[in-house]
Amino acid sequence: MNLANKLTLARVVMVPFFVAFMLIKEIPFNYLWAVLIFIAASLTDMADGKIARKYNMITDFGKFLDPLADKVLVVSALICMVELGWTYSWVVAIIVAREFMVSGIRLVAAGSDKKIVIAASIWGKLKTASTMVAIVVIFLMYVLMQFGIGLDLTAVEIIRDVLMYISCLLTVVSGVQYLWSYRSVIDTNK
Repeated sequence: MNLANKLTLARVVMVPFFVAFMLIKEIPFNYLWAVLIFIAASLTDMADGKIARKYNMITDFGKFLDPLADKVLVVSALICMVELGWTYSWVVAIIVAREFMVSGIRLVAAGSDKKIVIAASIWGKLKTASTMVAIVVIFLMYVLMQFGIGLDLTAVEIIRDVLMYISCLLTVVSGVQYLWSYRSVIDTNK
């Protein structure tokens, strides 16, 4: 297994630890440890792709595991946020539904006669960036509150909701864009 794939696998291994720190309040400074793990996992996402491209380490295993690892990390974070009351389940349901839809379109396209590879669009990249920023900012606000730094709870809730609504809106826009752009791939007459 090459270095890029090891980094991707490390991201998957970090997820249960991240979830444990998020949800086990008895662990001192649990949110701090969780956000550090989330940031480390996110950094492996940037590193594994760069390493794979630079050193020609692109493998089928990596193509399969990398996007799966990303989705497992982000969806785990969002589910923890729902559990903690930090976001609404309907927002997370929209984000997760879009991930399933785009993954499904990619699978159908890759399995078609033309073997179409669907790259991330600008809207998909904006959606991903906004979701990651929202998650990290929300986590950091709660870390600061856990350390007793006087953040106003109402302000935190407003900021958190606005960030998640932006992410949800970009999720819908990117999902519609993928559906429209690749409607021929999912033609119901075929």
